[in-house]
Amino acid sequence: MRALFLAHDPGSRPGLVGDALARRGFDIEVLAMARSIHDGTWDGRFPRADAADLLVPLGAIFSLNDRSQVGDWIDAELDLLRDADRQGVPVLGICFGGQALAAAHDGEVVAADAAQIGWSTVDTDDPSLVPSGPWMQWHTDRFVVPPAAKELARDASCPQAFVLRRNLGVQFHPEVDEAGIAHWLELAGPDGEVAAEAAGTSTQQLLADARANAERASRNVETLVDAFLSEVAGLA
Repeated sequence: MRALFLAHDPGSRPGLVGDALARRGFDIEVLAMARSIHDGTWDGRFPRADAADLLVPLGAIFSLNDRSQVGDWIDAELDLLRDADRQGVPVLGICFGGQALAAAHDGEVVAADAAQIGWSTVDTDDPSLVPSGPWMQWHTDRFVVPPAAKELARDASCPQAFVLRRNLGVQFHPEVDEAGIAHWLELAGPDGEVAAEAAGTSTQQLLADARANAERASRNVETLVDAFLSEVAGLA
């Protein structure tokens, strides 16, 4: 089976989710899009929805509503996600990818009241599918759950997960570990420290928390991927 990850910017990597899928027999492919975290433009083309057995749109530094950055591809991505739903191709949308999944199905993407950066737990209705975490968060927008979807998890900031047919959208980042966060911070440079401090944390704390949560995060990803494949995607 083939899992296609949509990497919207150079910070987007399959990470722990890709590793978990590979252990379950998936061939991992990555569609690299924007060349820089400062320039979201992309003139490539998406494949057909049925060219993969599973789609995983990843996070992005860009806002889905910033047409100056994503305007030349976001409509095509939303069409791809709708086509996947019509054809029964499962989708696991992560952060920006979860927002895109919501927008594709009549939800909304709106500015969060404040940036959410750091490791936190969520209030989950189904811990066998979406464990409570802690999960890594880094977002300034949030999704509004589509009308036909079921909200699965939330916290004080926003909805954190929803399911709709063979689609699962999450606002948090199950894919990242310490190395993934270090990669984000390297790409962001001084802006990463500024953003972290504005959200009440620091880059050092983010990395320390990643180390402290490493084993639990790995177990939580295994739980999420197994349950997503069996209960939502119907691929196990």
